[in-house]
Amino acid sequence: MSNIEQKDPFRAIMEHMREDRLAHFRVQNELALKGKTLFTGSSLMEQFPIGELLMNHGMHTVVYNRGIGGFTTQDMLAHMEEQIFGVQPGRIFINIGTNDIGAPDYRQEALIENYRNILKQIKGRLPETEILLMAYYPVNELAHEAGDPILDAAFKTRTNENIQKANAAVCELAHELGCQFIDVNQGLADETGRLKKEYTIEGIHMYANGYEVVFRNMKPYLQED
Repeated sequence: MSNIEQKDPFRAIMEHMREDRLAHFRVQNELALKGKTLFTGSSLMEQFPIGELLMNHGMHTVVYNRGIGGFTTQDMLAHMEEQIFGVQPGRIFINIGTNDIGAPDYRQEALIENYRNILKQIKGRLPETEILLMAYYPVNELAHEAGDPILDAAFKTRTNENIQKANAAVCELAHELGCQFIDVNQGLADETGRLKKEYTIEGIHMYANGYEVVFRNMKPYLQED
């Protein structure tokens, strides 16, 4: 038996999918209209059905989505060109860091330091761009069946308590660097503070009805081009 450690097949597939998505972004960025609106972050942004919601609300704002599932703040720092700079946006909505919170070695200090580096790079390269930091959504650890090792592990640190603390820290960071923090969570949580069960797939990711709530909260910031 080889003593060479074999890569986990699931992880290998995920890495391949991310690399494929990054390759698509490099080409798409060459075609993107400049000075428009950008959504960027991890899967919670990747899965945002922004095109359909804009259409449903009769809005004509041009929005490019550069979210990638599984990405952390460290991943974004490694791929700023694909996720941000290649689009040359006039306005950026960012939702990155929930995978940091869900990691077993999570430290809020590390999350905020990476986030600070992301924002400093953006302000250095795109000084005229409006930057909006979105609040992290609440979660519902009761919305999935126990026994899923990935989710069970994620919910150990991806708690609403940690999310609230991280939101407060991101809000402070926004003020520190002259960005805007927007709380898009009104109406998402139930009476216990958990993400409403009817909005979530497994306690973390949301169905379109959850994104409809978020969209209505952020609609005032989505001025038409």
